[in-house]
Amino acid sequence: MAVEKKFIEEAITKYQVSNFLERELDRAGFSRLDVQRTPLVTRIAVEVMNPGRVIGKKGKSIQDLTDAIKANFKIDNPQISVVETANPALEPRIIAKNVCRYIEMGKKLRAILHSALRDIMRAGAMGAEIVASGKIAAKGGRSKKLRVMSGFIPKAGEPARLVHRAHVTAYPKSGAIGVLVRILMPGTKLPGRGENVKIEIPRVIAAAEDVANAPSITDADRKEEAKKAELEASKHPPRRRK
Repeated sequence: MAVEKKFIEEAITKYQVSNFLERELDRAGFSRLDVQRTPLVTRIAVEVMNPGRVIGKKGKSIQDLTDAIKANFKIDNPQISVVETANPALEPRIIAKNVCRYIEMGKKLRAILHSALRDIMRAGAMGAEIVASGKIAAKGGRSKKLRVMSGFIPKAGEPARLVHRAHVTAYPKSGAIGVLVRILMPGTKLPGRGENVKIEIPRVIAAAEDVANAPSITDADRKEEAKKAELEASKHPPRRRK
């Protein structure tokens, strides 16, 4: 039982460190981290969009983070290395954060999801899915769900472990909206599928416009979006378990 307990404790510690760095490095564009334990040190590799904000002047910020991790999580000799995110369009958490920011700015939800999905697929992803659920309608309305998808996303079995995912919550005036992003990275080898399979982007996704300069929506627009989401959900009712 000692070995099993050690693995469980390491997984819990990694989860806690990830949550801590996610809060502390939110402005730096935190993407992901990797923890590797060795007999001498614990290496913590952090991927962010702005490494300079993490390192700080003369390395002060990264030293403060190292001291906080050592004190709060009882990790011996932690060493943090900062890496710049190679392609932000393929990072689920960065995409989810951007979607949440536009939702809180009052942009049209359907346009936000289509634009984000277009950017992901143009970056070379084999498949992507974005699901927004919560108070999509105006304040006081029922909770709804809006889902957009392109390419191939395995949902079950061992291939499902290869999908990168992130969940972030937006807090507009109408109420909380959860944003779930799933991305199947380029070059992922899946059983039964060739390596050079061409992914066709749906026309409505390929023609999506950038929402950065789009006008904000009103309560009437939100109700219209909710009706469209409800109509789309009715076309694909959930399967009943036998």
